[in-house]
Amino acid sequence: MLAMKAAIIKGDGTGPELVDSMLHVLKSCNTGVELLLCEAGSEHWQKHGGSSYIPEETWKLLKESNACFKGPTTTIPDPNAPRSVAVTIRQYFELYANIRPIKTYGKSERKLDFVCVREATEGLYTGLEFKIGDDAAIAMRKITRKGCNRIVKRGFEEAKNRNFKKIIAITKRNILKETDGIFMQEVERVSKDYSAIEVEEYYIDNICQQLVKNPERFNHCVLLSTNLFMDIVSEAASGNVGSIGNVYSANLGDKYAMFEPAHGSAPKYKGMNKVNPTATILSGAWMLAYLGEKDIADAIFKAAEEVIEEGKYVTYDLGGNAGTREMSEAIAKRAMKILS
Repeated sequence: MLAMKAAIIKGDGTGPELVDSMLHVLKSCNTGVELLLCEAGSEHWQKHGGSSYIPEETWKLLKESNACFKGPTTTIPDPNAPRSVAVTIRQYFELYANIRPIKTYGKSERKLDFVCVREATEGLYTGLEFKIGDDAAIAMRKITRKGCNRIVKRGFEEAKNRNFKKIIAITKRNILKETDGIFMQEVERVSKDYSAIEVEEYYIDNICQQLVKNPERFNHCVLLSTNLFMDIVSEAASGNVGSIGNVYSANLGDKYAMFEPAHGSAPKYKGMNKVNPTATILSGAWMLAYLGEKDIADAIFKAAEEVIEEGKYVTYDLGGNAGTREMSEAIAKRAMKILS
């Protein structure tokens, strides 16, 4: 049987050191996945130019792989800069489901366990915008029934597989009656095939308030929405887990997947051995599970949770004084012990 292949994009800012830590953990656990390093992001683009943050040699590896991992990358907020690495890969491979588990660990004041499921190929992220004069511009929000149907099905499947009993559908349907109307029609249509799962609709402004005021109300639920709304909601939810550095994610399609930490590249911390590697390591572990190495993935998840709960080798954002490498090494050693 041929080995599974994964393209590994190191990214920008703190990305390379975080990805190195993740690779150390995966290799320490004797993964059989062939890990293929490649370049993409604004730093590479600024040095070499081109019309994309992703060079041709990286595209070749992405297409030859069974999945990919993207370290944090920087997207320059300039109309003349390329589209982000994540959006480009999601749209090319039709990775329509961005999934972010929101879970706290033992010593956290909050006790949270829910999942954010985000449509990742359309909405405002299609980048359909144009100027109508020197002082005005219009952005188009593209919502399709096909896009809504497949993300809604994925959301219900996530709930079923995790034994969650409720879908929280997030809209602004009182204002966006056509686009969010299509989304809710598909929620109602698909829900008929999942009679054991309840559906509750929240407006985007209300749910953001609830995530500040009482996020526990969403425990054992799947939060489900369109692209921009769920981008905002999942970031707000991430603020309740102690650190954005703990939030890992997957971008899933029907034939391919990309895994990435939910946070940005934090260039001000580049090379300082300071940032939390948890999200990067757990995203990498999730990739191994996707590629068939569930035992290794489970061991890494368990090891990370134990290291965080113990609190001896954790980074500053988790109340410790360990560096990126020290925390990664602690997770690697604990995972190897679990596997032995």
